[in-house]
Amino acid sequence: MQDHINYIDRIPNNVDLGRDRVLQRALEHWQPAYMGWWFDMGPSESHNYDVYLRTATSVDPEGWAQFDYVKMPDYRWGIFLVPPTPDRQVNFGANKGQAAWQDVPGEFRSLLRRMIVTQGDTAPASVEQQRMLGMSCPSLYDLRNIFQVNVEEGRHLWAMVYLLHRYFGRDGREEAESLLERRSGDADNPRILGAFNEPTPDWLAFFMFTFFTDRDGKYQLSSLAESGFDPLARTCRFMLTEEAHHMFVGETGVGRVVQRACELMRQHKADDVRPHGGIDLRMLQRYLNFHYAVSLDLFGSEISTNAANFYTMGLKGRFEETKKDDDHQLKTATYTVTGLDGDRLVTREEPALPSLNERLRDDYIADCQRGVDRWNRVIKEHGIDFQLRLPHRAFQRAIGLFADVRVSPEGRVLSQAEWEAKKHEWLPTEEDQAWVESLMRPETEPGKFASWIAPPPRGVNGQPLDFEYVRLA
Repeated sequence: MQDHINYIDRIPNNVDLGRDRVLQRALEHWQPAYMGWWFDMGPSESHNYDVYLRTATSVDPEGWAQFDYVKMPDYRWGIFLVPPTPDRQVNFGANKGQAAWQDVPGEFRSLLRRMIVTQGDTAPASVEQQRMLGMSCPSLYDLRNIFQVNVEEGRHLWAMVYLLHRYFGRDGREEAESLLERRSGDADNPRILGAFNEPTPDWLAFFMFTFFTDRDGKYQLSSLAESGFDPLARTCRFMLTEEAHHMFVGETGVGRVVQRACELMRQHKADDVRPHGGIDLRMLQRYLNFHYAVSLDLFGSEISTNAANFYTMGLKGRFEETKKDDDHQLKTATYTVTGLDGDRLVTREEPALPSLNERLRDDYIADCQRGVDRWNRVIKEHGIDFQLRLPHRAFQRAIGLFADVRVSPEGRVLSQAEWEAKKHEWLPTEEDQAWVESLMRPETEPGKFASWIAPPPRGVNGQPLDFEYVRLA
């Protein structure tokens, strides 16, 4: 017979798991399946490594990030909600001013479940996409960082599964099981969102993914953190504290590749640093173009009835909803949306409610630009005449108004023939991918870094760069 889970030691939580016998039984059934998924689809060949990880044991500053060596299968995947806000209300939509819901309103049950499942599905998908990367790590520092991302994505899955088990009965339990059955990139049972079925074959793709795609996660979680369903809002608000680290790994990772490219360019007085073991800036631009466009699609169609309904019902708000200076109902408001007029891109005013995806995408684009600006400062500090740029929002889109047109990075609508002639300049080529793959040789000596990436300015949690962040078995 399976041993019962110790809810204090094994699953740190602030949701009083030990007192809810029905929930205990549900999690006792789900946890072995989760561990089976982790051993099958988690980081490859890593199960016996001792990894210097942070573990959340509570939401207060003392317990939020405890650092120690952990074998990842023994990681304590906890369940945490930020403390409740007394007398919290629904802050937007038709239900604005009502008390926030502590249980699922019956009329919103299926929609809320779908939202939670879609968000939850991204977490195991990320782990699956990244599962082979540890075998080609550029340093022990980076290996530790990807493992931290992996276990926290696992915790995000636990967070959504808790909501499904706690609030959605049999339907929720079935959905929780399905979250462990889908597979990233599987032809028959893929992950729900397109970006989470794309391969992540190398560390440059990983850094781009954690900068661009995890940043989408920030904005989706921020919108759900405004939800009138209080347990979802509180869960997502705590998840945002971990998502920040994932974006840090991406931004600093790309920044260190930029730094190393610039160092090699100056050292060898050459634009192409491939002969010297680096990744050149134009190749970085092509990777940026691809990952940015894929991530823009995650926001959905520019005009969306679903987005309007979610907002009106009080299920999903805007980014920093309570800071917006309007009536938080948007019945008569408009918003500027980019669209097509024949073969031209134009802007027009659209009703604000169905334009909420585009408003969230605009917040995301501005945030991405701030990161790109920081990379460009590195290039400028080296005296190099080059700038990385975000392509136009219509570039290489597969969802929304621009799915059926070809648009250049500068925003010019192209014929199919023009696109075919130029796309190799804008998107990673087979040659690019082969070159990056050739660089993916593991560097596992403490304090050493691969030739194509610069060391970070500091280590993790005050540790030196030559600290043994991962003890390999």
